[in-house]
Amino acid sequence: MKRRHLLASGLAAVAAPSILPGAARAQTKYPDHPIRFVIPFAPAGPTDIIGRKAAEKMGTIMGQTWVVDNKAGAAGSIGAVEVKNAKPDGYTLLCAPSSTHAINPTAFVKPLYDAVKDFTPLASICVNPLVLVVRPDMPNTVQGLVELMKKNPGKYSYGSSGAGSILHLAAEYFKREVGGLDVEHVPYKGSMPALNDMMSGQIAWMFETFSTTLQLHKTGKARILAYAYSKRAEIAPDVPTMIEAGVKGYEAYTFNLILGPAGVPKPVVDTVDQAARKMMADPDMVKFLKDIAAVPTTDTTPERTAKFIHDEIAKWAPVIKAAGVKIE
Repeated sequence: MKRRHLLASGLAAVAAPSILPGAARAQTKYPDHPIRFVIPFAPAGPTDIIGRKAAEKMGTIMGQTWVVDNKAGAAGSIGAVEVKNAKPDGYTLLCAPSSTHAINPTAFVKPLYDAVKDFTPLASICVNPLVLVVRPDMPNTVQGLVELMKKNPGKYSYGSSGAGSILHLAAEYFKREVGGLDVEHVPYKGSMPALNDMMSGQIAWMFETFSTTLQLHKTGKARILAYAYSKRAEIAPDVPTMIEAGVKGYEAYTFNLILGPAGVPKPVVDTVDQAARKMMADPDMVKFLKDIAAVPTTDTTPERTAKFIHDEIAKWAPVIKAAGVKIE
């Protein structure tokens, strides 16, 4: 009996060292190596610019490098799928814009992912409100523009960065909220060609980001009629909100969120959440966002981020369907 007890003790002693390293690895504090931050668009665009700043800040706060990985294509779906299929350990995260988590879920005939079920909401960075901009010879108020278009059906076309883009849908949403307009949509391959054609008189109006159009507005090359957000922008307090201009409840913006694959463990969620809260309380981050006309999400939480995604999908789904947008 005593011999068997000693044998068992000896075996346990031999086995213990082989168990402890695994247990130690399981208890390693997150993050213990660099985090891959997937940006689903090409470098130099708004999502990339904001995502890189967030990666820099989050890396500093968390003590681990956030490595930016641009995975462009299919209106952001390529990058979103990359994160959806990743191991849910917090080491592959997505900088999610409005295209991947407000538009694509409804616009794609066969969506490549479920925007809600396939992701873990972690944090919100900002929204980037759009503006209604017109060429210089058009009316200088929203109501004046609407009246002109209603009196001249089919005459004043608008442009966008492409069918199904947030700029296209913002215009369709605007048309619906002002009681319907008979105007032609002219899709372009990007917003700059549309802006150039508007300034040269080929189209009459469009929606764009504030940061892209503010200098044109100041120099008189184009005119911003309204800001599509609930509060006026600090960098242009003279520009009224769309609500102040008479379009009740109208808001339209792009956004940037931090998401992980479905199933990210709560300790990891909590770690990213706490780091994101510190980032969004950082005066340098807040100033950076305000300087590019974005609105910082200073009250970020995973719960608010989840609700935000749900609300944005619900908001844009009827607009997408009414506009007949279908991305194959």
